[in-house]
Amino acid sequence: MSHPGKQQSAAIGEFAVRPLDPAADAELVHGWVTHPKAAFWLMGDAGLADVEREYRSIAAHPHHDAFIGLHDGAPAFLIERYDPTEVELKGLYEAEPGDVGMHFLVAPTDTPVHGFTRAVITTVMAFLFADPSVRRVVVEPDVTNSAVQALNKAVGFEVLREIAKPEKDALLSACTRAQFEAATGGNDR
Repeated sequence: MSHPGKQQSAAIGEFAVRPLDPAADAELVHGWVTHPKAAFWLMGDAGLADVEREYRSIAAHPHHDAFIGLHDGAPAFLIERYDPTEVELKGLYEAEPGDVGMHFLVAPTDTPVHGFTRAVITTVMAFLFADPSVRRVVVEPDVTNSAVQALNKAVGFEVLREIAKPEKDALLSACTRAQFEAATGGNDR
């Protein structure tokens, strides 16, 4: 496997991950999370100051962090990683040792590349599993978000059950390292 901060996809290009800087990246991320294609992020009406405040809060949180994903050196996606026993899913599911929670968002584009979003989620999963303490990734997409559910399935997630969160009804889903490797052929891509 490649270095966790850098992944290669022969057909699509090079992916890398860096920590999100709440001040420097706020304007960029604001454009992404307020775009109509990001409706499931529930930040459509957020102002620039709201986005910066949100990501400062995440940066200061001991169980939540955020990253910018780069495609061929240019910002192209957002990752949030969290401890699901402390953030998002606290008390809502049966946690297992080595669980990590994740959200990802691909930047909106006028020129979509076939396979790009799948390459991004594969990069995100490889990034998370590069930490040897991570045994399982858990996610909680909106029950109506069929696009992300299909992507999740493609990289090995299985739906555990529907759960009610304060902001949405979600499909609690999980993916072990073995499920990810089986779904992606044991490769980063």
